[in-house]
This record gives sequence, structure tokens and C-alpha cells, in this order.
Amino acid sequence: MPRIVVVGGSLGGLLVANLFHRAGHDVVVLERATAPLDGRGAGIVTHPALLEALRSVGIPTGADLGIAVQSRVALDVHGDVTARLHLPQVLTSWSRLYAILKAALPAERYLTGISVDEVGQTASRAVVRAAGQTFDADLVIASDGLRSTIRRQFAPDAVPLFAGYVAWRGVCDESALSRLTRSTVFDHFGFGLPDGEQIIGYPVTGANNQSSHGDRRYNFVWYRPAQSEAALAALLTDADGVHYPQGIPPHKIDERHVRAMRDAAKEKLAPQFAEIIEKTTQPFLQPIFDVSSSGIAFGRVALMGDASFVARPHVGMGVTKAAKDAMALLDCVQTAGATSDALIRYEALRRAPGNTVVNRGRALGRYLERYGATHGVVPTRDVDQVLRDTAVDPEDNTNAYTNVFATQGG
Repeated sequence: MPRIVVVGGSLGGLLVANLFHRAGHDVVVLERATAPLDGRGAGIVTHPALLEALRSVGIPTGADLGIAVQSRVALDVHGDVTARLHLPQVLTSWSRLYAILKAALPAERYLTGISVDEVGQTASRAVVRAAGQTFDADLVIASDGLRSTIRRQFAPDAVPLFAGYVAWRGVCDESALSRLTRSTVFDHFGFGLPDGEQIIGYPVTGANNQSSHGDRRYNFVWYRPAQSEAALAALLTDADGVHYPQGIPPHKIDERHVRAMRDAAKEKLAPQFAEIIEKTTQPFLQPIFDVSSSGIAFGRVALMGDASFVARPHVGMGVTKAAKDAMALLDCVQTAGATSDALIRYEALRRAPGNTVVNRGRALGRYLERYGATHGVVPTRDVDQVLRDTAVDPEDNTNAYTNVFATQGG
């Protein structure tokens, strides 16, 4: 039985591990964290390919998966709807997907506290070395994210590139919100487009993955400029002067930055969004990066998910792209065996789509870059196009999105 070692136990690693385990392969996941990951992240946009992958590992994709929305709305600074689009989607949460994927994989297949140092290989085998431990494998699949140790070893030129802006993110309890916010935006995929910035939001399940009305949460992502290295460094430095260049923990964010962000929301955003942000207990900060790898297969080692390509969140494709990578890996191994030939096939299938989704994210974020580059001169932006193009799968040609190209006025 082929031995598959997956490095990284987040959503991508769990997806690929579950697929290989269900197909009868000997698979083990190595996750460096010792504590459970189920508190991480916020909202996840689902797409048909992600639902297909979940069904392939026996996970139902019905109403319990998340919250269904039927439409998108754009709100101006006064809180009035300026554009609408009919676009049914299911929105879920990181913690919900993590919980169901983790439960689907036998506990002994998921090892924590394993920090991988490097991967060695011969023509016939690979070996993962981690703090004095070794794990032999026929194939090693790297799903260790934006700062991938394995990508750094095999594709050192593929480094994260800062896009010049950040995302403030968070979730707010539905029960804390006013009737106005609940009635105008809560049940929609919402957009706000202040000059040089953008906010999106949508409902997700609440505590303990509750989906009933009154128990849900609203997830927001607010893109704001941070053009200089000094501006980014300031945001990633806590009140004690400690700098976190790889990303600052939510509880370490300087309260002065949080207060300034909340004040800016009241000035720049619809009252509904400002209320959501004000009532979010623990907002967190995500610097926006791109990663493009020139290669994703190296002998018996493959990169997948954010270890291979990282697209900006405008695309809403991170987990779906990982699902597509995982399904392609399994298909190639089922065809060519657990060999380097299978990974050559995988690269041929997934490198071009990876570049496509990265370029799509850059195109969707170009407005924010241009605003900063032109020192406040506002470039044009088509609100209807933003509603049509955000968080849809550029590879989907199945007409899965109802009326995705139809624009309806406000």
C-alpha cells in the first residue's frame, strides 16, 4: 500500500488526506501546531468543486454545511442599496470545515507537534525529517501554507509578495446587531466600495456551528491600504513594540489601530457595516500577499493549496483551489501510481490554473493598488462588475452560478 505523507494539517491537508485515506492509501498528516486549529479563520465561500471534494470523502453538503444566500447587494455610505445581483451561494466558516474534515480522518492519521525541517528523496522513496524524527513515504504532499517550509526548500524563488494593502477581518454575532442591519444586509453577500478600499461580508454559522436565525454570525473582510513597509510594520507591531512580521496574533494587535479602524468605518462605510465592525469583539489583520510557483512537482514531492499558489482573498478560492489540487493529485496517483510520474501529470494539470487564480486575484485587487500608486486619485470602478466577479470560480464553465453575468439595478 503506498505511503503518503501530508505536511500541514489545515483545510487543504485534511482534504487531500481524507481523499487518499478513503481511496485506500496509507496516509499520515504532520501538523506543526500542538493546539487544535479549530479557532482559526473566519468565513469561507464555497464553490461546486469544493462541494464535489467534500462529497468524495463522504461529507454531506446540504443545509448543515453553512448559510445559503441568494443575492449580493452593494451599500453606499448612507446605507442605501445601489446595486443587486442574484447569485445563490453557500457560505461556511473555517471552523465548520475544519471540524467535519478532522472528524472524517481517523485520529491516528493526524499527528500534531511535528515541525518539518526538510524532505530528502531518492528515485524510489522520500523521507521527511522533523526534529529528530523521520517519516518514510512514497510521496510527500506539502500543504503547509503561505510560509511553506517545503516550498522554500524546493522552490526558493517563489516568495510571498506584499500587495500594498491589508484586510481587517472578523465575525459579529447576529444577536448583537440592530434590526436595520439584520433586515438590509445580514442575509446577503454585502459589498461596500469607499474610495481606494473595499469591504465584503456575508453570514456564516455561529458558535458551535449554529445556523438558526438569531444564532448566526456575519463575517466581514475590509481591504485597506498599507502602501509602505513602515505602514505595514506599524500594523504588525503590538503595544509593547514587539514586531510580528509573519502575522500578528489577534489579541496582540495594538488597540490604537483597532480604534482607528473602527472610527474610519463610521466615516467611510455604510452604517450597517460600521455597526458590524464596532460590535466585532476580536477583529484580526491579514496582510495581502501573492505567491506563484514556477514548479509544483519535484520528484516525489508535490506542492498544493497555499504552498503552491496564493491568490488574494477577492477570489474567494483558497479552499476550493486546494480541493481541486487534492482531487487532481488523487486522480494522477490512481492512474500512474504513487510515483514521480504521477506528480508530473499533476503539475501539468494544476500549474496553469494556479497561475490563473493568482492573476484573477491581482486583477480584482488592482483598484486598491492603483489608488495608492496615484496618491489618492480615484480610478474608475464598475460596482456591478465587482459584484459579478468577486468570489466566483474562474475555472467554472458549468453555469453553476445562476445569472452570474446578469446585472440588476438597485
